Amino acid sequence: MRVGMGYDVHKLVYDRDLILGGVTIPYEKGLLGHSDADVLIHAIMDSLLGAAALGDIGRHFPDTDNSLKGISSIILLEKVRDILASANYEIVNIDATIIAQKPKMALFIPEMVKNMSKALNISESQVNVKATTEEGLGFTGTGQGISCQSICLLEKIS
Repeated sequence: MRVGMGYDVHKLVYDRDLILGGVTIPYEKGLLGHSDADVLIHAIMDSLLGAAALGDIGRHFPDTDNSLKGISSIILLEKVRDILASANYEIVNIDATIIAQKPKMALFIPEMVKNMSKALNISESQVNVKATTEEGLGFTGTGQGISCQSICLLEKIS
């Protein structure tokens, strides 16, 4: 068994869609990034790659690669799934926390879980997503950005 931890953060800006867990969330701002800037999926991908000691998303999907500009992070998550399978790892579970003052996430979490479990070919019961605010403190609390933390457990397939 191997444990991995992931963290990602992106700045909130106008004129971008807010996409988390592959769900477009109605909001006045979106996350800035080379891809769709899905901070939730990015943190999850880093936890998965880290647990397998396979680097991070920057190594596999660099922001200098123009073919990845604007790409859906769901597609990148599918690629991570394939990388893990090639290295003989199976996902046991994922637990992630979205840290954002606004907007409220609760209504969108079931669809996020569905999207990510489908992309990873695992059961929805293996993916947990929750959200919290920072009570107005820090860059997330003041609405400057959104961050996410993720932890996962992998098992080596013999």
